[in-house]
Amino acid sequence: MTTPIRDQVSFELIPLKNLETQLPLLPSGAKVSVTCSPTKGVDATLDVAARLQGAGFAATPHVAARMVRDRAHLAEVVAVSRAAGVAEWFVVAGDAHEPAGRYDSGLPLLRDLFELTHGLDSVGVPAYPDGHTFIDGATVGRALHGKQAVLADAGVRGWVSTQLCFDPAVIRTWLQAERAAGLTLPVRLGLSGPVDRTKLLTLGMRVGVGQSLRYLKKNRRGLTGLLRSDGYDPDDLLDALDGDLAPLGICGIHLFTFNQLGAAVEWQRSLAA
Repeated sequence: MTTPIRDQVSFELIPLKNLETQLPLLPSGAKVSVTCSPTKGVDATLDVAARLQGAGFAATPHVAARMVRDRAHLAEVVAVSRAAGVAEWFVVAGDAHEPAGRYDSGLPLLRDLFELTHGLDSVGVPAYPDGHTFIDGATVGRALHGKQAVLADAGVRGWVSTQLCFDPAVIRTWLQAERAAGLTLPVRLGLSGPVDRTKLLTLGMRVGVGQSLRYLKKNRRGLTGLLRSDGYDPDDLLDALDGDLAPLGICGIHLFTFNQLGAAVEWQRSLAA
């Protein structure tokens, strides 16, 4: 495995109670992202991200559009972000069943964001190689390309982070098709860290990757690995895509840690070595 992405790993953190005990396991200055839950909201996510930024980490908050009430609320979130020196956001629609206000998806929030003095160097948007749980593929594809256009018009560096997918062929085929359709944004590959198999299966269903988990059931090697070991290991998936990483513009790894940071950091260090 010889690729520069081994040095470009972002650790996804979930602001749960166990996070505080996990943070000391992170390398100094690590790149981290902070998820946004419907129960705690975007303001809590920004508070955690600001604290991590102040502690020397490079923090990327997930800003869920459906949890932002209006343009005034967005301006408040921007103010907190700028005061903390946060340089990067990841804008998603969010898991709230009903929007809190005017933003039902990420695209209209991006348009309003770029009319503000946001202080951001880059903004990421999501993509779904395995398909979205509730939205058809054509609609998701149009939204992705629309976000790319808005980022370009604003002169803001953008990137794409993929949702979990455990099938390398699906990832390869999806990204080849998107590149052919005009997607030029660099991609950070979403990978599950080497987490406990029970946590992967239960949380994976909750975050909408049930289809990918069903792939593991059909893939004897993948399922056997889960059943015979203490947890999932992302090496096989990464190795299967090794020859495609640079040609397809995959520039980094977004590591879904499920807050099991000890195993995630150990895996990242072995990858870098």
